Amino acid sequence: MKITFYGHASLGIQIEDIHILVDPFITGNPKASHINIDDLKADYILLTHAHQDHILDVEAIAKRTDAVIVSNFEIVSHFQALGLEAHPMNHGGSWDFEFGSLKYVNAIHTSSFPDGKYGGQPGGFVIEGEHKNIYIAGDTALTYDMKLIPMQTNLDLAILPIGDNFTMGIKDAIIASDFVQCDKVLGYHFDTFGYIEIDHEMAKRMFFNKDKDLMLLEIGESIEL
Repeated sequence: MKITFYGHASLGIQIEDIHILVDPFITGNPKASHINIDDLKADYILLTHAHQDHILDVEAIAKRTDAVIVSNFEIVSHFQALGLEAHPMNHGGSWDFEFGSLKYVNAIHTSSFPDGKYGGQPGGFVIEGEHKNIYIAGDTALTYDMKLIPMQTNLDLAILPIGDNFTMGIKDAIIASDFVQCDKVLGYHFDTFGYIEIDHEMAKRMFFNKDKDLMLLEIGESIEL
């Protein structure tokens, strides 16, 4: 499993020959100006919620690639109305896709489209594929529901927001990693704009002091599990 960070909360995940994009917000992020969305491969696009900084590039990418959009019912209905292929899910539900099992789990945040239309309830994803299990938290506060995840899935990686203000910050993300019983963490949703800028070295040190590994990738950088 290969995971690429495209800035903010945007990720690329490759499982064997299947390409998954998560929350593509790239053309609107000046820090990701070197990423060309026309070069990105996508068989599936996972969306945690409807805010613009998570869905901005969905339509353009999905029209070019014929990717299947996977999200909650309200978000899927929005994109189906645009003629795009999509698979609806809701909290607690799982589905076996060609890349593996996907579960839509709780997140505490808000969710609305840029025009103010209701975007359903936000969520996160647990992916079990290629003998690796990852948790993508989405935009969320620290929530006790995270404790439910390791009751069913042994995680190899937790992808957690760490920018604070709109989501968990570093201290809460450390607790979240305890809740999901995963000490290997990829941080995201940080530095894109002023409200969520962080001190990278301090963040890594705080995780290290709790015997945890926090990875902060450069935009376009990848890791393999």
